[in-house]
Amino acid sequence: MQLSEHLETNLTALNARLGSSADFYAKRIELYRCRGAIFLFDGMASLESLWELLLDAASRQTPPLLSGQAAPGGERVYQLLWEHSALPAESAPVEDWESLMQRLTAGMAVLLLDGCAKGIAFSVQSLKYRSVEEPSGEGNIRGSREGFCDLLRVNLSLLRRLIRTEALVMEVRQGDCEMKTEYAVCYCKGKASPAAVERVKETLRRARPQMLLDSSYFVPWLFPCRVRTASPVGYTERPAVAAAKLCEGKILILVNGSPSAMILPTLFCENFECLDDYAQPAFFASFLRVLKYGAFYLSIFLPGVFVCLAVYLPELMPPQLLFKIEAAERATPLPLFAEMVVVILLLEVIREAGLRMPQTLGHSVSLVAAIIIGDAAIATGLMSTPVILIAAVASIAVFVVPSLYEAATIFRLLVLLAAGIAGPVGFVTAALAVLLALTRVSALGVPYCAPLPFPKTGISQDGVTRRTYRTLSARPFTIWQKRRKAP
Repeated sequence: MQLSEHLETNLTALNARLGSSADFYAKRIELYRCRGAIFLFDGMASLESLWELLLDAASRQTPPLLSGQAAPGGERVYQLLWEHSALPAESAPVEDWESLMQRLTAGMAVLLLDGCAKGIAFSVQSLKYRSVEEPSGEGNIRGSREGFCDLLRVNLSLLRRLIRTEALVMEVRQGDCEMKTEYAVCYCKGKASPAAVERVKETLRRARPQMLLDSSYFVPWLFPCRVRTASPVGYTERPAVAAAKLCEGKILILVNGSPSAMILPTLFCENFECLDDYAQPAFFASFLRVLKYGAFYLSIFLPGVFVCLAVYLPELMPPQLLFKIEAAERATPLPLFAEMVVVILLLEVIREAGLRMPQTLGHSVSLVAAIIIGDAAIATGLMSTPVILIAAVASIAVFVVPSLYEAATIFRLLVLLAAGIAGPVGFVTAALAVLLALTRVSALGVPYCAPLPFPKTGISQDGVTRRTYRTLSARPFTIWQKRRKAP
C-alpha cells in the first residue's frame, strides 16, 4: 500500500496502526516552511542525533520567504533534503507502508512531508545490545576472544573486519514470518559454489517459519526429513571460526537477535577440531583429535558393551571384575540393564536441570544432585557402583565434543537398548546402524563423513591427524573443489 500525499492521512493511518504502542514517537515539525512529521521508535532511534544531523541543520538553512512568494511544497522540500549530502539519509526512499515499517523497526527515523508521497529514512540508530565478549560455550587457549552478539549488523561488521577483501558477500534479507526478522547469507565469491549459494538463498526465501529466533530454525527447510539423527550443519559464536569457514568455501547464515551462526555444509571430522589445533604443534593437535574420537565413540558404545558383556558374555570378562559386578548386583533390586538405563536417564535430568537453572545456581545444583543422589542410591542399595561409574564416564566423555552431544545421547540410548534386549547381535546391529546413519547424511552434495572420493589434499592432511600449518597453507582447501574418484 502506497503512502498518501496528504500528511494528515498518513498520520491518521500511523496512529491507527501504532498509536497504542508506548514506544512509538511522532512529532509534527516544519522544514523550509513545509509541514511534516518525524516518526521513530523510542529506544531504537536517537532523537538527539536526529536533531543535530537533520532538524537543526535544515532550520539554519531555511531561505527567507520574499513577499508574494509561496512556501515551497512537499516535493520541493523533499528534493532539497534528498540532495543535501551532509544529511545521513538512506539511499532508497520510503514509498509504501511495508518499507516504512522496515525502516522504523530497524531503528531509523522517517520524515514525511505534506504534499509528497515519499518519505526519507535517516540512520540515527541507537540500539542497545549485548557487548562483544567471549562465548561461554567455545573455550580456547589462544586466538581471538571476540564473540558474536545479538545484533545482526554488529556481527556482520565483525566478519568484515576479519575478511578485508571484496570476495566477502553479506546479503541481508527479511524472513517470511510474522516477526519479519532479518537474516544474512554470507559467503566468499570464488570459493563458495554459486549453485549451492543460489540453492540456499532460494530455500530460505521460500521458508515459512512462524517465528525466526535463531539460524537453526531454517534447518527443517534446508534438510527436510522426518528423523534427523545427525545434522550436516555446524554452529559457532566466534567470528574467527566463522571467517575461517567462509575462506574454506562454506556458507554462513546469521539471524538478527541470535549470536549463533550456522555453517553449512559441515563435515563430521570438523566437530573434533578447534582453533587451538592450529596454534599448537601438529603432533600434539593430532594426539588431541585422536583422543576426542576415542571419547566420542566411548560415550556411545561403553554402556552397551558393558551390559552386553556382563549379561550375555560374562566369560569374556576378567574373573575379579566379574565377581565384583556380581556382588554389587546382588544388593540391587533392578537387573543390570534396567539399572543402566535409569542411571543414564537420571544423569540427563541432572544435566538439564543444571543447564536451565540460573547461572549462579546451575553448577551447584548439578554438583549437589550428582553427589547426593549417587551416594544415596549406592547406600540404599538401589544402584550398584559399577553401573554408576560406567554411566558417568560415558556422560562425561561426550562433553569432549559438545557439538555432537544430541546425536551421541540418542545413539548411546539406542545402542544400550539394543545390547540389553538382543545381546551381541543387537549391539552389532545398533553399531552398524549408527555408522549407516552418519554415512547417509549429506548437505548440498557434500558427504557428511567425507568418503574416499573427497580430495586427499584437503582431508587426509587435516582429518583425524594433521600436518604442520605450513604444509596445509601450501594447498588451501575449499569444500567445493573437484573430488577425485576412488581407486
